[in-house]
Formats: sequence, C-alpha cells, structure tokens
Amino acid sequence: MQDLEERIAHLTRTVEDLSDIVARQSKQIDVLERRVAMLMQRAAEAELDAGGTVPLADQRPPHW
Repeated sequence: MQDLEERIAHLTRTVEDLSDIVARQSKQIDVLERRVAMLMQRAAEAELDAGGTVPLADQRPPHW
C-alpha cells in the first residue's frame, strides 16, 4: 500500500510540474504571437511607405 501511495505522490508531482510548464509555454506563445503580429504590421507599413502597390507577401517569386 505504501508503494502505491509513493507512486501516486510522484505522479501527482509530475502532473503539477507539467501543468506549470504548459502554463509558462502558453504565456510565451501569447507574447510571441503579439510580436509576430507587430513585425508583420511593421513590414506591411514599410512596404507601403516604399511605394509598393502589392505587398511583398502577395507577389509571386521571380522563378515562377
């Protein structure tokens, strides 16, 4: 019986540790998504300021 209690305690701690890791990664993903959105907006504004009519992301590559 004590062996089972030790295993349960170990598994409980592992689950809590993994939960903390997932929560931290979720926050990091949110920050990275905001940064990517800001960078995409800056790039789009820079393309418009440069006088481009079609955003670079929408243009076909020259080898097509």
